[in-house]
Amino acid sequence: MLFFPFYDNRPMMFIRSLLFLFFLFFTSNASSLKQTYVIHTVKTNTKDIVSSLLNSLQTDSNIQDDNDFALPEIHYIYENAMSGFSATLTDNQLETVKNSRGFISAYPDELLSLHTTHSHEFLGLEFGIGLWNKTSLSSDVIIGLVDTGISPEHVSFRDTHMPPVPSRWRGSCDEGTNFSSSSCNKKIIGAGAFYKGYESIVGKINETTDFRSARDAQGHGTHTASTAAGDIVRKASYFGLAKGRFASGMRFSSRIAAYKACWALGCASTDVLAAIDRAILDGVDVISLSLGGSSRPFYVDPIAIAAFGAMQKNIFVSCSAGNSGPAKSTVSNGAPWLMTVAASYTDRTFPAIVRIGTGKKIVGSSLYKGKGFENLSLAFNTTAGGGSGAEFCVRNSLRRELVEGKIVICLRGAGGRTAKGEEVKQNGGVAMLLVSRQTEGEELLADPHVLPAVSIGYSDGIVLLKYIAGGGGAANATVASIGFRGTEYGARAPIVAAFSSRGPSVAGPEIVKPDISAPGLNILAGWSPFSSPSLLRSDPRRVQFNIISGTSMACPHVSGIAALIKSVHGDWSPAMIKSALLTTASTTDNRNQPIGDMGAGPNSAATAFDFGAGHVDTTRAVDPGLVYDLSTVDYLNYLCSLSYTSERILLFSGTNYTCPPTPGDLNYPSFAVNLANGAKMKTVRSYRRTVTNVGSPACEYMAHVEEPKGVEVRVEPKVLKFQKVRERLSYTVTFVAAASRDSSSSFGALVWISDKHKVRSPIAVTWE
Repeated sequence: MLFFPFYDNRPMMFIRSLLFLFFLFFTSNASSLKQTYVIHTVKTNTKDIVSSLLNSLQTDSNIQDDNDFALPEIHYIYENAMSGFSATLTDNQLETVKNSRGFISAYPDELLSLHTTHSHEFLGLEFGIGLWNKTSLSSDVIIGLVDTGISPEHVSFRDTHMPPVPSRWRGSCDEGTNFSSSSCNKKIIGAGAFYKGYESIVGKINETTDFRSARDAQGHGTHTASTAAGDIVRKASYFGLAKGRFASGMRFSSRIAAYKACWALGCASTDVLAAIDRAILDGVDVISLSLGGSSRPFYVDPIAIAAFGAMQKNIFVSCSAGNSGPAKSTVSNGAPWLMTVAASYTDRTFPAIVRIGTGKKIVGSSLYKGKGFENLSLAFNTTAGGGSGAEFCVRNSLRRELVEGKIVICLRGAGGRTAKGEEVKQNGGVAMLLVSRQTEGEELLADPHVLPAVSIGYSDGIVLLKYIAGGGGAANATVASIGFRGTEYGARAPIVAAFSSRGPSVAGPEIVKPDISAPGLNILAGWSPFSSPSLLRSDPRRVQFNIISGTSMACPHVSGIAALIKSVHGDWSPAMIKSALLTTASTTDNRNQPIGDMGAGPNSAATAFDFGAGHVDTTRAVDPGLVYDLSTVDYLNYLCSLSYTSERILLFSGTNYTCPPTPGDLNYPSFAVNLANGAKMKTVRSYRRTVTNVGSPACEYMAHVEEPKGVEVRVEPKVLKFQKVRERLSYTVTFVAAASRDSSSSFGALVWISDKHKVRSPIAVTWE
């Protein structure tokens, strides 16, 4: 039986009858090989679209030849995030659809990937102060998360003392395997599962390891949901580590709607589209997406297209930037109507001390809490006759006789980090030293390994490998001792994580991406009871809370903070909320030094292509002073400036839109400037911006410029005088290439300063 995701009875009955006819008439003489597609249609009545398709099919000469009968499979019909449907079709069937009235475009389905506590304290959230005051926590804000589902019985999702579900909520709690309508409560108010696209690509879901329902079998969805909106849980920890006063979501009083569109091997874009489509219809206020694919033009980016539909309904959409850093231009989810979140460190660490035979002390990171080890032999199998891939400790690469009873050194890469520990343990190794390569830099990830393990940065890794290559000296075997210190606080932070994807954006180099950074390294949050903390089947452990890392973890922090701002400023647009977050972000750490970049080394300063405007500042974001607002028309004009055809713009607008002769500048709260690099080429770029006063009724702001190297910046006017709240004033910024540059980019900022506020916009100059 087919499942059609429609949410009131009349469309359901209508579509069922139409699709019955659709199946009855739709045949093809093409090869039996099929593929699933996202098909965009004009924004009109669904009846007209399907009727047009039926007419085309009945008259198509190819369809009359039934030598190779093949029924199409319709998966979803989209009416909110976009206009269209997804279906599995043969080549001839696709051609018939393309020639039908109302067709705009089609592209193949694909698997997107997931971008895989103390955070609230580190971000300055305290009871009764700022965004955690009684007023902001009492209003109803609904956060929709598209992820691997949710664990409804988890303590983070209790509904104790919560008021009734708001009457504006239009969603439902869909039943499925091990998930009933009673699985929802006043905290989790909606849930659904979307898997037709995934099953068309991968095959039927194995229900011995997952559930065809909103129940989370992996843990990722439970982790992100509890990070964004989980209830307060006192003394939460991972086996006693990371224990603070309590764990809490960023806005712990928010409602949650869980849309499961991600499975064991990824998230089919058709399922993600269906989940966003459903979330819009249900009435969420914020959508959180800790997933994505590679950077691509917005007109073939399903998340960008669907999020545009959400933005039009005044829904704030937050996305992870990706985990492909520190390489340049790896950021995904780069559309300007998306909030793109990078990952950073908090000041909480899990230090472990490794002492090698020379007396050298190496500081690493570990989630092991037990006793240490004294003077155990080291093994690194590239020099000891190991199997293929032994230096990476990939599966079946180690030999028991070479590693048993020893501390085994493994390089990162060529496989999962916890899987390396599994390989070491299965071959008798007693501990593992996981060494970062140059590509991973000095990153110290604390992973839930199945044996005592220490993560070591690249520089210390070189020292360690040189030591073992030298054999420990003339009289000594290579040995090491390990001591585990548990949880410590007060480290330098924030620092941008090395794995966090970097700009500039390939899809939209005119926009600074990522937008902002938030905690994403070694984050403690809720976990599924059906998954081990290491995600290994051989691991019998089960935990209520787990510690994992990724921009997946950073994204729900911002989703929850956006919900807090929305609860205070219910009439603000998504662009105004984004602007408040960006223009108040911090660029200095807890030592009052520039925020560092672990990808380039902790002593290297991060740039706007690493963390956008900076690190999220919850205290200042609620009262930004000025905001940069944007409307649907502004975004459409931006697409016009990219020279998009009318058909491509139609994917976003849903109706015909005529581009103005001069589209103008996007009123974005940052500046991405492309300048020619050369002493004889005085390139000039000018941008117009408009700010809205949301602070004091009568106030005055003066422009302060931190000029990027090699660039002269002029602001006109230099003073903005406001007479009332919501007054809008405009200014122009001109950038002049003053000197040639050796580097590919340079950075600065424009700051509007009043007696109460500093409104900062980053400047990122790319030299061409």
